[in-house]
Amino acid sequence: MRSPVFKAEFYGPMRETGTPLITIKDMQPDVFKALLHFIYTDSLQTIDDPEGNSRAEMVQHLLVAADRYDLEKLKLVCERILWENLDVQNVATMLALADQHHCDILNDACIEFISSQKIMDAVAATQGYVDLKRSGPSILVDAQLKIMRRLYKTLVSG
Repeated sequence: MRSPVFKAEFYGPMRETGTPLITIKDMQPDVFKALLHFIYTDSLQTIDDPEGNSRAEMVQHLLVAADRYDLEKLKLVCERILWENLDVQNVATMLALADQHHCDILNDACIEFISSQKIMDAVAATQGYVDLKRSGPSILVDAQLKIMRRLYKTLVSG
């Protein structure tokens, strides 16, 4: 099995209780469908969301599901897609998502995006930044420290 979490649910103590069904809570059906597709095919299907969410929102939900079910390869695929679609409007939200789900690659990409683009003022004007400032100020402090370290290394080596 690709997911140790599913393996534990199907073959662990739950199986011995005689529970024939496993209920998946807090996940949209289309996200679960994409998750299962990845588990069975080791590939990401074309992501269409009939509920009207953007492709990026669907990938965010899929990343959360991949983290929940310990599917590291799917998590990396989602990180890469989100990284490739970073912009001023979503970078603060992606930074929070990366922090919550221990996505080091996405976290580094967000910090690189902010520091290399010199767009902190534009990012700070977004709703995602306002939300992150309120709900996760330590994430912003960590990001600012990383940006300052990068700038210092650039100054010292240049």
